[in-house]
Amino acid sequence: MNTPATAFLATHGVQYTEHEFEYVEHGGTSHSSSSMGVPEHQVIKTLVMENEKAEPLIVLMHGDRKVSTKELARQAGTKRIAPCKPEVATRHSGYLIGGTSPFGTRKRMPIYLERSVLALERIYINGGRRGYLLGMDPGVLTRLLQPVLVDAALEE
Repeated sequence: MNTPATAFLATHGVQYTEHEFEYVEHGGTSHSSSSMGVPEHQVIKTLVMENEKAEPLIVLMHGDRKVSTKELARQAGTKRIAPCKPEVATRHSGYLIGGTSPFGTRKRMPIYLERSVLALERIYINGGRRGYLLGMDPGVLTRLLQPVLVDAALEE
């Protein structure tokens, strides 16, 4: 499958596995993880959010956790952080909601990564299309994206 994300990863020589599943509107990571038979904790959500100045940022979070936007804002040194409207997120990332990848985004944005993701053996992250995840070593995230590590996870 060729997407801006896979093209970006190919440029950097990243090894990954491809996993396709039937996309379900609002199915989220519980649907993708059960379709693939992997723990939802290992499926990483790519969330496009914005600060109080409407500057976009990306948050990478475990599929079975929510983001504490209050805690994230505190750690990012901003007043507030909130999710973008879907059409705004698409404009920033170049991807449709449900198919957003942190790799190969239209606009370069700061990336915040939940620290505990790096403790996982393997992660599954969106490959730039709905119903398409890529399996890889979580170290790829720090190597290619230079994210800010945060502790902002809330139990669902």
